[in-house]
Formats: sequence, C-alpha cells, structure tokens
Amino acid sequence: MGKFKGSLILPWIVGVFFVAGGLGNIFASNTILDDYQRWGYPEWFHYVTGIVELVAAALILLRSTRLFGLALAATIMLAAIATVLGHGEYSHAIAPAIVLGLVLLTGWTTWRTGPAASR
Repeated sequence: MGKFKGSLILPWIVGVFFVAGGLGNIFASNTILDDYQRWGYPEWFHYVTGIVELVAAALILLRSTRLFGLALAATIMLAAIATVLGHGEYSHAIAPAIVLGLVLLTGWTTWRTGPAASR
C-alpha cells in the first residue's frame, strides 16, 4: 500500500491527454490549421503530429512500452515548445511546458516503481 498511486493514475492522465491532442490535430479546427501555417509547417503536417501523438498515447497506455511512449511524448512537447518560442509566442509555451513536466513526472514514477508496480 506504500507505493505511489500516481504511478498508476498519471500514465492514464497523460495517455488520455495525448489521445485528445492527437485527435485534435487530425481533425484540426481552422484555428489550429492557421497556427500550423503561421509556423511554416506544410499543409499536411497536422496529420503527422496527430498520428505521432496517438502513437505516444498507445505506447504510454501499455505498461511494457510506457517509457518509450513517455520519451516520444516528451519529444513532442519539446518540439511544441521550440516551435512557439521560435516564433516569439512565449505565452503559448506555458501549456506544453506543463504537459512536459507531467510527462517527466510520469516517466520518473514509472522508472522508479518499475514494471511490477503497474500490475
């Protein structure tokens, strides 16, 4: 009972976030499409982002691949932060930085508790 319960809950929170983000990018609103265009990405790039986010979510939600999924999720958030900072949209870096922190916390708790704690 002394085990940190966040090691069970956090992956689901992060995984669901990346499912929502992936679907939000695949079925992008005009606002999101305008953002991608403003940042200089190709017209189809939101599909790539969405698919990669869904892959990260699937990897996170499976215990055996969780750390790989979290590494991919961290990379996605670092890319998001770099994109908005590179375009001078500093306040837009706050949300992906918070998600990155949650991803890193989830990775740390997953690594620390090991696979046996997830059973």
